Amino acid sequence: MSGGGITYLSGGVGGAKLALGLARVLPPEDLAIIANTGDDFDHLGLRICPDIDTLVYTLSERANLAQGWGRQDESDGFMTAMRELGGPDWFFLGDRDLAMHVERTRRMRSGERLTEVTAALAGALGIGPRILPMTDTVAPTIIETVDGPVAFQDYFVRLRAAPAVTGFTLHGGAPQTPTAEVFAALEEPAMVIIGPSNPFISIDPILHLGGLRDRLRTLRDGGIPVVAVSPIVGGDAIKGPTAKMFRELGTDPSVTAVAERYSDIVSHLVLDTADAGAVGTVTALGIQAPVTPTVMRSVEDRIALARQVLALG
Repeated sequence: MSGGGITYLSGGVGGAKLALGLARVLPPEDLAIIANTGDDFDHLGLRICPDIDTLVYTLSERANLAQGWGRQDESDGFMTAMRELGGPDWFFLGDRDLAMHVERTRRMRSGERLTEVTAALAGALGIGPRILPMTDTVAPTIIETVDGPVAFQDYFVRLRAAPAVTGFTLHGGAPQTPTAEVFAALEEPAMVIIGPSNPFISIDPILHLGGLRDRLRTLRDGGIPVVAVSPIVGGDAIKGPTAKMFRELGTDPSVTAVAERYSDIVSHLVLDTADAGAVGTVTALGIQAPVTPTVMRSVEDRIALARQVLALG
């Protein structure tokens, strides 16, 4: 691999696993992570950025590995007191985690951009790679369901992703553009990697930003590897509602369905060994389909997958 660094598109839990692997094998200055902010929302007067925080906690080795989100060694005194007062308790804010949201909100109210705040918080926790919010403006993902439109966190947390999905309204229905830092990360990368995150609610909000999908297509057509790692393994998702969403939208969850969603922008789709039999259907779409173990149960798994993906460049 030669040229610029690696630009990685990521959602939360699944994306953060591979982000950690990449961070372990790349010099920090060579990794830029574009984070989905479609999940962000205001709660109890605080700005909450779930995918950014999962990346920050994972890369700083402060993540709760058992549950895949939040901080390790967390306590719930704040939530217990909130419950006693009759306040909303459906979205858990741990005592340690609360400091992240308070400091982010304080900085943003003083006029700092989300990009600047994220850099400061990540730097304070010793993170070397850049974590770049996809945009500094509010760009919420709305879940369209059989019961009507639902704000993302209400759907995902309060309703436990139970309502059947009929579609998505990205960025609240308003056009949004990437930050200058995101544009710069996609100017001359050696490789772009799309993490094994939910295509609908983690990656599409990034791809839907003005000019971004066209930029990835231009990079791919110019010979820069644009590599996606399938979030579907053996017809199901490792975690979260990805497979459920495919089914409710009328498509069987499969690596072929993932390939069709990314066929205009990716050069490679990395398949798990469980899906080796689907190589032909993916390559028929003009996409190379390397096969390797992609289920990341340990840190060693994350590093191994990162090395396999980087070798494609």
